[in-house]
Amino acid sequence: MTDDFSEQEKRGFYKAIYSRRDVRSHFNSKPINDEILSRILHAAHHAPSVGFSQPWNFILIKDMNTKKKIKESFEKEKKRSSELVEEPKRSKYLSFKLEGILESTVNLCVTYDPSKFGPFVIGRSSIPEAGLYSVCCAIQNLWLSARTEGIGLGWVSILSNDTLREVLDIPEHVIPVAYLCLGYVDDFAKKPDLETAGWLPRLELKDVVYFEKWNDKENKDWESIQKMIKENLDYA
Repeated sequence: MTDDFSEQEKRGFYKAIYSRRDVRSHFNSKPINDEILSRILHAAHHAPSVGFSQPWNFILIKDMNTKKKIKESFEKEKKRSSELVEEPKRSKYLSFKLEGILESTVNLCVTYDPSKFGPFVIGRSSIPEAGLYSVCCAIQNLWLSARTEGIGLGWVSILSNDTLREVLDIPEHVIPVAYLCLGYVDDFAKKPDLETAGWLPRLELKDVVYFEKWNDKENKDWESIQKMIKENLDYA
């Protein structure tokens, strides 16, 4: 087929996946070229969406006063969430650098508008959450394209959506899904920060794949791929 990916293109695709990181630190002051930022946004906008509803919007932010208001929300929510865990995990959690709101060149809020194209969306009547899932697909496109451009991206989820609505003038029916920090970084870590810090381990693929039924890991109709999965091959 003429539209097949070459081996080099395939390697580039998998490199983006395996080297993508949730970046919280090491942002530098190098500005993001508007052409590159536009390419990243176009990639996000070409994500799949339920019923072709394209229910996302992207709010670009560089004003420092706005960033400071969002940072205040982060600090408040981080302190509140720390009360959900006991010591010594609480202190460890509080010690983590979990955002780059002020340091990153561009902040970006991705939203979900369930009213876009009217109340009936093909494929959303049985699973209403499919609209939110579509927005997450756009975020993943954005994340991978940013990585291919050498730009770090961090998703800040320790925030109040009420604060985001107020600060960014988001209508009540629109749902803030992700607050993202984008910018060039000094380096991309070899492993996710929380894995390196020992907060949680990376599960092996064999621990999360079942065959035909929930919790069936030994189905004989799938023996070949079971063996490959157990070998834990690294495609990075």
